[in-house]
Amino acid sequence: MQVNEKMRNRYPLIGEKRWSVVLLVILGIIGALVFATTLLQTSNNTLLCSLTRTTTQQSNPTPIQLRAILHYATSHVVPQQSLAEISITLNVIKSLNRPFNFLVFGLGHDSLMWAGFNPKGTTLFLEEDPKWVQTVLKDAPELRAVTVPYRTQLQEADELLKSYRSEPACSPAKATLKGNEKCKLALHNLPNEVYDTDWDLIMIDAPRGYFAEAPGRMAAIFSMNVMARNRKGSDGTHVFLHDVDRKVEKEYAEEFLCKKNKVDGVGRLWHFKIPASGNNDTRRDSTDSSFC
Repeated sequence: MQVNEKMRNRYPLIGEKRWSVVLLVILGIIGALVFATTLLQTSNNTLLCSLTRTTTQQSNPTPIQLRAILHYATSHVVPQQSLAEISITLNVIKSLNRPFNFLVFGLGHDSLMWAGFNPKGTTLFLEEDPKWVQTVLKDAPELRAVTVPYRTQLQEADELLKSYRSEPACSPAKATLKGNEKCKLALHNLPNEVYDTDWDLIMIDAPRGYFAEAPGRMAAIFSMNVMARNRKGSDGTHVFLHDVDRKVEKEYAEEFLCKKNKVDGVGRLWHFKIPASGNNDTRRDSTDSSFC
């Protein structure tokens, strides 16, 4: 049963006609973003002048967008999120109207799509399986991905949720990530780039969380809340959590990402906007054990 589930996640097949429509929409979205980016980079001169400059200087899509178009035009696999779920993230991307920093948990068949939506920005993928990283990057070397080790297992989720409050290193006022070995929910050994970057968008669609020995997404959810709260910039962080139909994802989202921060949701995806602690009027003191 576990093998079948893993194969379904790694190698989803087109099972319904609707995925043909999804693929066409994705290609259209990428093409539209190429065109929109081009127009935004032109001057505010006359329309004729702008179009001329667009044609001569900015008409070519980036290599990652070309790779994405080719992949989704010829592949028999599809993104693991539905069109409605993808659209929630896309609407935020369009509202930013600029290159952005995008951190994605999970490397898979939707990775070229996410990177294609952010051709001028920084998109970094965090993946648990080094062999899978090699497999994906062999076909899409333009993607940037690193392997992440996890200290948790899904079977520990209930106990970690009950016991984290008794560990000072996990408290809302003191929790950090880099080097924090005492708090088991903290991702303490990520690349420095992850800690040093103000991420505008964070997508949590990994690690695996469908069998007892899997890492589960407990640490990812906790750590991304800590990272968002400690953000240096004034803007909030958009956090997208997939598979909220599962018990652990839902409970940890309510505990750490907080219902008050939820701004949207459809299907199995919830969208939160986490304010930085320095800009949060409800900042909590050192005696408070709740993130919400």
